[in-house]
Amino acid sequence: MQTTIAPRRTLEFGIYRDGDNNLDAIQESAVVQAVGVSRHDSRVAFAVEDTTAHGGDRLGTDRFDVADGRITHARSGSAQEMSDPQTLTAFVAHALDEAEACGASQTWLDLVDHGGGDGGGLETSDGRVMPMPQIASAIADGTALHARAHPEDAGRRIDGVVANQCLMATMGFADALSRAGVRYLAASPETMVAPGVPTGVAHAIAAHESDPELMAHAIVGDVMGTEYGVDPFEAYAPAAAFDVLDLDPQKIARAESAIKRLNDTLAANASNPSIRRAIREDIASVDGMARIPQSKGLPWRADRPAMAVYDRIASDARFDAHLRNEARTASGAVRDLVLAHRESAHFGPLGGADYRDAVGPTVHLPTSRKQIDPWAPAVGETNNAFYGAVDAPSLTRAIA
Repeated sequence: MQTTIAPRRTLEFGIYRDGDNNLDAIQESAVVQAVGVSRHDSRVAFAVEDTTAHGGDRLGTDRFDVADGRITHARSGSAQEMSDPQTLTAFVAHALDEAEACGASQTWLDLVDHGGGDGGGLETSDGRVMPMPQIASAIADGTALHARAHPEDAGRRIDGVVANQCLMATMGFADALSRAGVRYLAASPETMVAPGVPTGVAHAIAAHESDPELMAHAIVGDVMGTEYGVDPFEAYAPAAAFDVLDLDPQKIARAESAIKRLNDTLAANASNPSIRRAIREDIASVDGMARIPQSKGLPWRADRPAMAVYDRIASDARFDAHLRNEARTASGAVRDLVLAHRESAHFGPLGGADYRDAVGPTVHLPTSRKQIDPWAPAVGETNNAFYGAVDAPSLTRAIA
């Protein structure tokens, strides 16, 4: 009897698309592109779970695999609740199962939907989201589920997450994913323009599996070099800024420790009214995300690029040398996480806003009470482990 051995792949790329909202039609291309990518790059295989319209307004969930330009194991059923962590957990386990079956050396997850930074993502039609900590926990749970079912492959993990969603390049999300065993996060700190990240980034990952920096630069190049629209005057890229972050636990721990020391120092110095005023001025001088004109009602105005804020404080002569040095250390620790980035000086689709300081992940730094959690309890940006670990509540109480 002849035994058939599955060909070795470099990458299993899981596409988890939540299309039960207004982005359904336009983000469909994320799934369609998978066929073309796999046809031209046999190193990449896809596992897809896609909740989408099945004629009219009726939703259903399609599941299938894609490899070598062919769709296999296709099946459809009733619509799954994609914002339920159990649904994501099961998909993560399935993607890892497929990665083992095809011998893939890496497994990445593409989360496709609306996003709200540390507030969460994978929005449902009624506006609910999966809280950010639950997204990370679901990935960890799916990894554990695969390991229990396949002890011979217990070391496999989700190597990277592509956040095909708005605002997900945050220190909070990076920290949570790192604790879940994820090594890389590819995401934008700002709102994105649908259909978002091109699925062709899977090729960039597979082509540079042994060189993280080349891989990261290739991903960012694909995203920022993509143009949607048919008329040259209407062409637009998916993002005003985009990063690939290294979530190495030691690097994350160093960044967390440095940010905590800075926050504690700022909070202690804020008892001096003139220093408090200077701290608030420096933080407020760095625009938060959702810089779209006439979007003041959006809650992410306090999600500021961490490095830009810390650099501003480090250069402010109103502070003593110790405080400025803590700010420089925090900025450097965050900078060490950034494998690649690109930002725009004038992003037309978002009103021409300037994003030259939007390098690396954001941190939630409110300077007024209304910025702390403006959409709570529906969306809560402060309810995550990182926010507490770096003593952000104490700093917020001191300056907001």
